[in-house]
Amino acid sequence: MGPHLMRRPPKYVHGFVDRHGKARFYFRRAGYKKIPLPGLPWSPAFMEAYETVLAEQPLQIGSTRTKPGTVRALAVSYFYSPEFRSLRPSSQAIYRGIIDRFCSQYGENRVANLKREHVVKLMAARADKPVAANNLRKVLRAMMKHAVEIGLRADDPTRDVKAIRVKSDGFHSWNDDEIARFEKRHSMGTPARLALALLLYTGQRRSDVVRMGPQHIRNGVLGVRQQKTGIDLGIPIHPTLATVIAETPTHHLTFLTNQFGRPFTAGYFGQWFREQCDSVIAAPTGSVRPLRAGWPRRGAPPTRSRPLPAMRASRRSSTTPKRWTNRNWQPRQWRKQEHSVANLTQG
Repeated sequence: MGPHLMRRPPKYVHGFVDRHGKARFYFRRAGYKKIPLPGLPWSPAFMEAYETVLAEQPLQIGSTRTKPGTVRALAVSYFYSPEFRSLRPSSQAIYRGIIDRFCSQYGENRVANLKREHVVKLMAARADKPVAANNLRKVLRAMMKHAVEIGLRADDPTRDVKAIRVKSDGFHSWNDDEIARFEKRHSMGTPARLALALLLYTGQRRSDVVRMGPQHIRNGVLGVRQQKTGIDLGIPIHPTLATVIAETPTHHLTFLTNQFGRPFTAGYFGQWFREQCDSVIAAPTGSVRPLRAGWPRRGAPPTRSRPLPAMRASRRSSTTPKRWTNRNWQPRQWRKQEHSVANLTQG
C-alpha cells in the first residue's frame, strides 16, 4: 500500500495509491460492507456513490457465513427485525436460545421446504415436554411470519398447528413446615433468610427481588417496577419482612449481594437460592418459583372484597392477580387505602 492521498477525506473514506500508481478510495465503516468509490473525493460522481452507500443498512453479523434461503439465514435476518428487537431482553434470550438449538439441527435446510407436517412431527417429538413444544411452535411462527414479510415464503406452515394442551396441577407451594425448616437452618441476619422473606412477603419474581434496596421503601411501602411487565407496584412492608430487613446488615443499594459484594443477576440468584435449599428441601420444591407460589397465603395484603385466606396464585394467569395490581397495589391507590396498610401492620 502506498502513501495516503488525502488528509481530510469524507467520513468513513480511506484512500491510498496501489502498487500500480492508481488512486483507490473505499467506504469503510464498522458494521458495513467495504465498497470501492469511483473518481476523486468530492467530485460529483464520487459524492453520489458516497451518499448512496451511506444510506444503506448495516451488514447483518453472520449473514456472510450463511447460505441465502436457509433456516440459519432466516434466523440472522429475524434477529435484526423490529419484531425481535421490540421484545424484552429476557424474551430475546429465550427466543435466541430456542432458535440457536433449532439451527444446530436444521440450519442448512431451505426455509421454503418447511411444511406443516414437519412442524407437527417436531412438536410430536417433544410431546413429553409440552411447554418446550409449544415454545418451539411460538418461535417458529414468529420466524415464518418474518419469512413471509421478506419474501422467503408465501405462506405460514405453522398457522394451523395447534398447541399441545398442558395438564398440570401447577407449581408446588411451600407449606408452613418447609418454611419453618428453612428458617431453622438459616438464622436471622443471614442473606438466605433475607432472600426468603423478600420472596415470601412481596411475591415478586427473582428479577425484581435482586433489584430491591432500602431506597425503595417510603412510608412503609416498597416501591417496585416489575422488570417483566413494567408495572409500578406499591407493596406494604409486612411486619416480619421489616424485622428481617432490620436484622440483616446491608451496605449496598440492593438488599442482596453475591460473594463479591455485587448485586445478583436473576439467573445466579436462582442458582444460589437453590443451593441454600439443598440441605432443607428436596428439588424441585426448594426453589424460587414454588416459594413465590406460596405468597398469597402469607404475604398478600387483605382486602374488603376478598379476605386473605381466599387469595391464591393462578398458574394459568399471572402469579400476581390482576385485581391486586390494578386496584390495590398502585401507589396512588394506597393513599386512599391507609386502613388496609394499618390492618396489615397490626396483623
